[in-house]
Amino acid sequence: MAIAHPQLLVSDKPKIEGTLMTKPVLLTQDELKKIAAYKAVEFVESGMVLGLGTGSTACHAVDRIGELLRQGKLTNIVGIPTSKMTHEQALSLNIPLSDLDTHPVIDLAIDGADEVDPFMNLVKGRGGSLLREKMVEGACKKFVVIVDETKQVNYLGGSGLAMPVEIVPFCWKFTAERLRLLFQDSGCLAKLRTFSHNGQPFVTDNGNYIIDLYFKKDIGDLKVASDAILRLAGVVEHGMFLDMATTVIVAGELGVTVKNK
Repeated sequence: MAIAHPQLLVSDKPKIEGTLMTKPVLLTQDELKKIAAYKAVEFVESGMVLGLGTGSTACHAVDRIGELLRQGKLTNIVGIPTSKMTHEQALSLNIPLSDLDTHPVIDLAIDGADEVDPFMNLVKGRGGSLLREKMVEGACKKFVVIVDETKQVNYLGGSGLAMPVEIVPFCWKFTAERLRLLFQDSGCLAKLRTFSHNGQPFVTDNGNYIIDLYFKKDIGDLKVASDAILRLAGVVEHGMFLDMATTVIVAGELGVTVKNK
């Protein structure tokens, strides 16, 4: 997905006073993610404890925080990473790190999302870090979500892509079938997440498996769905983040929009 952005066009022809020649510059989806991420980092202040998200969009935010620390524009920042990958990225940028045991209350978390509905409910976890993300982002005073406009949906599951559920490996087929049956009226398909190159199960940072749920129809009341999933023995956590985001930043064709609760 790309958008047009005005840029001055240099010309050898005589200038006409009051006239500006422009040409479109196309921005890639990754560039849009970067714009949203940089906007989110404007919420960061020195002395904050920050939840550091995981994924292609959050990666830009972590890079920006590291850059501002290096420039001295931010000081006394402590980061709580939501995955081993983000932990390694933050270390490489010399961002001081800690954990929830030491900082049970977080000032601000910044992370991406796979889907955002009109009520700022989210689907997260297609990168596999949903449990740690929910633990960290559930402990923050403010949770800023950064997306490009392709992530906006009318209802969760509306993209036709996966809604992940983290489960224990023990008897995973049994758990997957119980998940499918919960949402059979929505045409649910439940698939074990595997690596494409060898067919082996994807294993989370916590040593668990992920079942990806695909829906053909709206699953209805999200809180009822959430409770039903979490009541199943063998389920660790699901990728619906309900009533958690306080701000959603969307980069798209009309620029950057900021929605607050």
